[in-house]
Amino acid sequence: MSIWLNLPENTDFTIDNIPFGIAEIDGKTRVVSAIGDYVIHLRKAHHYGVFGDLIHDASIFERKHLNDFIRLGKSTTSALRQKLIDGLTNNASALSEHREKILIPITDVQMCLPLKIGNYTDFYSSLEHATNVGKMFRPDNPLLPNWKHMPIGYHGRASSIVVSGTPIKRPNGQTMPPDAEKPVYGPSKRLDIELEMAFVVGKDSSLGDQVKIKNAEDYIFGMVLFNDWSARDIQKWEYVPLGPFLGKNFGSTISPWVITMDALEPFRTSGPEQIPEPLPYLRNSGNHSFNIKLEVELTTANGERGTICTSNFKYLYWNMAQQLAHHTVNGCNICVGDLMASGTISGKTKNSFGSMLELSWGGKEEITINGGVTRKFLEDGDSINLRGTCTKGSKRIGFGPCEGTILPAVK
Repeated sequence: MSIWLNLPENTDFTIDNIPFGIAEIDGKTRVVSAIGDYVIHLRKAHHYGVFGDLIHDASIFERKHLNDFIRLGKSTTSALRQKLIDGLTNNASALSEHREKILIPITDVQMCLPLKIGNYTDFYSSLEHATNVGKMFRPDNPLLPNWKHMPIGYHGRASSIVVSGTPIKRPNGQTMPPDAEKPVYGPSKRLDIELEMAFVVGKDSSLGDQVKIKNAEDYIFGMVLFNDWSARDIQKWEYVPLGPFLGKNFGSTISPWVITMDALEPFRTSGPEQIPEPLPYLRNSGNHSFNIKLEVELTTANGERGTICTSNFKYLYWNMAQQLAHHTVNGCNICVGDLMASGTISGKTKNSFGSMLELSWGGKEEITINGGVTRKFLEDGDSINLRGTCTKGSKRIGFGPCEGTILPAVK
């Protein structure tokens, strides 16, 4: 599609994207979209007639989170997105005529946490990741018997999910040193990342009802990048018998832009073959994964920078529709704005492992960054940035930044 605005080469925010987020503009939070190096001020776009009579209550663009906007329903939000595309590709449109009022340089705004996240679930859906971690923690039984029969997950802490750019303090906690007789207290020495993505629930369900597999994608509004920071030494000591707790809930970082399922549709693809065949309530035919190229970049406090992982969302064994169908099969209700993370996304090759735990194989091997700097786990001052892009022919979209820097632990 031809667009009247000059876009930077390889921008994440092409005409094929048009994501949604929340920005602070002149001290006020506003619902915005993005194109190139600009945010699109949707309240002003409405004022100048870009959306016609599609939206009757302009205050929907003045909220602190996207939840109420998402509640408008996909038919409305998809139509609004299309009107933005139409306006950006028509030089005689109201959007073009009033571009100086509607388009704001992205460097002039502060991106905010896009969602009011009431509930957060973290899945464990990568076969390669589950097998790798199992070999380290349970070498005699790496993949538990239930893993290939259902998406494994746990409920995490929504209050500690933060937007890209928010620093993360190294957590304190109990750990059990090798060959010690009792645990010690102090800062985590094995601070790690987890390369994940998460989907945003776009429609409520009622307590006691199930979201059927055939309808599951109707309940998914869009996706974000997700870094589930992990304290592996705290996690190892605490995780039996109830699983993740303090080793996970000290912070998770998401990207500020929600990429819609409309934008992701051209990049739909198949996932891995599932053997044995799932139970009927988890069976879905067709392509339910997405070809999203993922990358993890580590930058040290001294400025050394290098890519430590390249992976792909399509590697996940359990897809989003299966995750949601399983999450609600017992009657658990879901709410608009709920966030459901994929779990670490690892591939078959070592450079595609989505955590430093795997890349260093439990701390036994060095991870080399450009310039010869090495790591096994994160040090204070290290910054991690996740990137996600989709390309197909002339189409390209990206997810924007998902960055965080490690600060020293509280003494």
